[in-house]
Amino acid sequence: QVQLVESGGGLVQAGGSLRLTCAASGRTFSSYAMGWFRQAPGKEREFVAAINWSGSSTDYADSVKGRFTISRDGAKNTVYLQMNSMKPEDTAVYYCAAHPSISRTWRGPYNYWGQGTQVTVSS
Repeated sequence: QVQLVESGGGLVQAGGSLRLTCAASGRTFSSYAMGWFRQAPGKEREFVAAINWSGSSTDYADSVKGRFTISRDGAKNTVYLQMNSMKPEDTAVYYCAAHPSISRTWRGPYNYWGQGTQVTVSS
């Protein structure tokens, strides 16, 4: 079983930055593909970014490409989402996700999910 805990959400002005952190525990984290998703009020959850097991490959939704960066630290069992040039439409609950035995980037479905962290971007 993998436990995922997100942190780093909050309120930021448009154009600002936030860094989300996902701390993983419970299994051999290095063999898992990792991803970030978000869900805005009244909308379905959507893919944001993914990173492969080694951290050598990343994938982004078109809406965040060039503004967000996903990375991972295997020694700390942690995945990050650096969000820059943020827009009001980035407002959502952000979720970290993990899937075992996937060596490439992976848009889903994912086996394990965190509880989410709220990100609000004011205009």
